[in-house]
Amino acid sequence: MDPLSAALKIAGSGLEAQSTRLRVVSENIANARSTGDTPGADPYRRKTVTFGAEMDRANGVTMVGVKKLGQDTGKFVEEYDPDNPAADQKGYVKMPNVNVLVEMADMREANRSYEANLQTVRQARDLISSTIDLLKNQ
Repeated sequence: MDPLSAALKIAGSGLEAQSTRLRVVSENIANARSTGDTPGADPYRRKTVTFGAEMDRANGVTMVGVKKLGQDTGKFVEEYDPDNPAADQKGYVKMPNVNVLVEMADMREANRSYEANLQTVRQARDLISSTIDLLKNQ
């Protein structure tokens, strides 16, 4: 595989991986206040993404991919809210283990990684286009 096609394939895998990461972060933020349905029930549990290297043997390139979608096993925060339908007998509600500030930082990092991969695709595309133009002019 030529280097420009390999760069496109690698950057494409990065785009896909960061897109998954952005989706998971968005889901975490959307559920940051989602409690259980019944008194004392567990609320939404924060989801995590683990990346891993994937070898594309057909093309001889190592790409990034989503290795595993998991759940954060951290403790739930309890808030006193006796009027909440999910409150236990003492009036405490288990809240998700989602820290919105951490999720926003993760979203910013994923967005920057996505943009870097997109820029790589643009540059490789421009180089391929320039190469084709050079070959046409000969």
